[in-house]
Amino acid sequence: MLFRSLLILVEVFFITVLNYYMASSYYSLDVLYCLPVIQTARFAAIQTHDKSETFTLSFVAVTCAVAWSLVEAAVTWPNFPNSAVLMNIITRTVTFSIIARVIVKLWKDRESARKDSLTGLANRFELSKSLNDVQIQSEISGNPYTLLFFDIEYFKAFNDNFGLQSGDDVLIKLANVLQEATKINDVVSRIMSDEFFILLPDMDEQLSHKVAIRICGAAERMFRQNKWKLTLSYGLTSEIGKRKNLDDLIRIARENKNNNKGLQDSSATSNQIQTA
Repeated sequence: MLFRSLLILVEVFFITVLNYYMASSYYSLDVLYCLPVIQTARFAAIQTHDKSETFTLSFVAVTCAVAWSLVEAAVTWPNFPNSAVLMNIITRTVTFSIIARVIVKLWKDRESARKDSLTGLANRFELSKSLNDVQIQSEISGNPYTLLFFDIEYFKAFNDNFGLQSGDDVLIKLANVLQEATKINDVVSRIMSDEFFILLPDMDEQLSHKVAIRICGAAERMFRQNKWKLTLSYGLTSEIGKRKNLDDLIRIARENKNNNKGLQDSSATSNQIQTA
């Protein structure tokens, strides 16, 4: 955050210098002071749980208002009244703060339309959009892609016994496991209550099985650490190009879940032997 704040200050400084030299001509760069405010507001909207972003946003709004007002006064000094400088700082701070709040609201609405509200993972809309991009790339390269499907076994009984809050804790912790086990280009999503999907670009079926088994192993360890009697099962389907839509891929991945049970069980046994 400190580094980003310094960059914002440098940006405000250069805008101020440019604005000062242009102030006596017919050109005005005053509107450029909105840029640091918009940039900070956008980042604050993404970092929804970071309370320090609220302070940063206010700091940038005040900084831009002060810089603009002082340059305006310096150009005509000493004929510019001090009361006008103070009033301009206050009104511009309020204006920048309002702009920032509007930008934050717009970006949060945009993010919520693409994200699962509980886990922060991609929702169905975002998964569908990402799938279209991956399929286009697959058409061009001829490389396969894979859709992984993960299902929490015994989750309904767990919810009935321990309540919805405990169930939400399971989903959030599993979402963290999935994100930590995947690469930046992979798309991790939650569509149904306890069903998760991962879109793996440029990944064939054989390698995808290894990824899925590794993820199931990490989930099993997390379940044991929290003393949750749950297991994670998976199914997958690999394709090339745009021959199937998202609904088709989801259906096939779900149907293939039972086919992977033996492979998953044998991997779990092997891991237990190595641990022993």
